Amino acid sequence: MSLPEFLAAHKREVLTLSGEHLWLVGVSMLLAVAIGVPLGIALSRRPALRSLILGANNIMQTIPSLALFGLLLPVPWIGARADRLAILALTLYALLPVVRNTYTGIAGVDAPVREAAVAMGLTPRQLLWQVELPLASNVIVAGIRTATVITVGVATIAAAIGAGGLGEFIFRGLAMVDNNVILAGAIPAALMALCADFVLGAIQRSLVRRPLRIHH
Repeated sequence: MSLPEFLAAHKREVLTLSGEHLWLVGVSMLLAVAIGVPLGIALSRRPALRSLILGANNIMQTIPSLALFGLLLPVPWIGARADRLAILALTLYALLPVVRNTYTGIAGVDAPVREAAVAMGLTPRQLLWQVELPLASNVIVAGIRTATVITVGVATIAAAIGAGGLGEFIFRGLAMVDNNVILAGAIPAALMALCADFVLGAIQRSLVRRPLRIHH
């Protein structure tokens, strides 16, 4: 059976597994952004924590996916369900680019710009929301873009612990030594990553062209 024939015969399953894959990636990225952006902001305020936090995230990136799943299994509530376990692991993998780029973007705002904003009477909160985050948004979205593409790929490993997703086809194809089954999982995952990269890239480019507006 050729790949197009296989995809046509298993269309419903492809759509179901693609939906599971998208859900795993989407929830993981929402959590990574919700945790990573505030953490990056905190690092910009307390540079002494930079080595500790970024170092811990770097170490996390070196742990193989399957090994991380195994390490997280004993965690109460999380280890009880495969989808929770997969989402936690994917969130941890996605944190580094988000935290690092948020910190880098805010730290990269020119000192004269900050000084001018303070001279205009902006409070620290206004400085963050009206000056630093808008100017750093391009770099922050670049980190989210990188993390999303990585997460789409790593999410295929989630099938190894029964969390679903397009990795189901990949592992099934490996067991059957069938390239068409492997490609049935790999191609939709690759298309998903390309679509995410394109959309986030468009958002990133639009942020570069957006003018800075300061209200006080």
